[in-house]
Amino acid sequence: MRRSLRNPARIVPIAFLGAIGVGTVLMMLPASRPGADPAPFITALFTATSAVCVTGLAVTDTSTYWSPVGLVLITLLTQLGGFGIMSMATLLGLLISRRLGLRSRLTAQAETSSLGLSDVRQVLVRIASTMLAFEAVITVVLAARLWLGYGYPPGRALWYGVFHAVQAFNNGGFALYPDGLVQFVGDWWVCLPLIIGVVVGGLGFPALFEMVRERRTPRSWSVHTRLTVWGTLTLIGTGFGCVLVFEWANPRTLGPLDLPTKLLAALFQDVMARSGGFNTVDTAGLNPETTLVSIAMMFIGGGSASTAGGIKVTTFFLLAFVIWSELRGEHDVIIGRRRIAAASQRQAVTVALLGVALVGAGTLALIGLTDGLGTDQVLYEVTSAFGTAGLSTGITGELPWAAQALLALLMFIGRIGSVTLGSAIALNTRTRRFHYPEERPIVG
Repeated sequence: MRRSLRNPARIVPIAFLGAIGVGTVLMMLPASRPGADPAPFITALFTATSAVCVTGLAVTDTSTYWSPVGLVLITLLTQLGGFGIMSMATLLGLLISRRLGLRSRLTAQAETSSLGLSDVRQVLVRIASTMLAFEAVITVVLAARLWLGYGYPPGRALWYGVFHAVQAFNNGGFALYPDGLVQFVGDWWVCLPLIIGVVVGGLGFPALFEMVRERRTPRSWSVHTRLTVWGTLTLIGTGFGCVLVFEWANPRTLGPLDLPTKLLAALFQDVMARSGGFNTVDTAGLNPETTLVSIAMMFIGGGSASTAGGIKVTTFFLLAFVIWSELRGEHDVIIGRRRIAAASQRQAVTVALLGVALVGAGTLALIGLTDGLGTDQVLYEVTSAFGTAGLSTGITGELPWAAQALLALLMFIGRIGSVTLGSAIALNTRTRRFHYPEERPIVG
């Protein structure tokens, strides 16, 4: 038993299940509710799972249903989930590199390209200090804006700043307003810090640290960092353009807004769809085209070893390069004058196809558990849970308990799935010392 727990593929799920279990018990305490009645088990479980898995989906109005104690618990669980995910994902790479040979180390370096193997404590300190520094800056900006611009008392402004800063950097998505952040749709001082927090938190620390260290020589970046950074910028630009075009005249979203506000709202909606979870427009009022784009963005998610979910940017763009090389008839997949290992290509295909299978199966199951909901609404909700994006069309609280439990399971799988699967594949890598005769079945 003790030997089996040394495997990171088992440690990560157990650690997160433990955190969710403790969080559920704490959220069920009477002190977590403003009234005398404690929260029902499914409500506490769903909220704790959403917080630990830094998703942001909620079955209640967060601002009114939970007491100050409950809101502090949500903040702490989100911080724990964000720090735990990043540190575990990073340290798993270090652990794998210690246990594998040179060939497997080079494969594992796709997740830990900017980290060494010398000082685990230094890695954790760097992660924690970076996280707290960004959250502190975002807190100051938000608190000052709410105090000076909206007349909040200093204490309340500080609390709102801390809560939303933690949610932003950890890609959590919980908000202290019933309608999300709709009232701040045109406020650059509120929206821009949240956008920056979500983007930086969603890059992943391997890429972030290498960007800072090699900021003067981007050409020396590893393939992982290049795919993460340029892929993120590509997705932001593409999503921003799609939201702006598809929602330009929509009276329920961008239609009534002036040009600067439209630009800000489109950027905000695009960034948050990839894992942020906040909203400044009515998500239920999006056009079908925008909903489809949002589903794609939620499925892709953010960078590896980050607070974002999804199949990851590196996985998506690595597959794009694989397809491009195949269409050109090239034997090797080349990115930045580097040949991508066949094992990495197989891992990318595995992660992507398992993600498709989970979303498809979850959608079918949720349709069977509900009545009167459109397939697009269900697909949006399931993808949001799997990609830990936290956006919803407003149906989460209306779902039966079995459907809410299914979404909680998808949040858990979507959060720890890629880390667990990646470490399991890396640790189980074997070299076959013989080859069977080759055969080529008809494809297509």
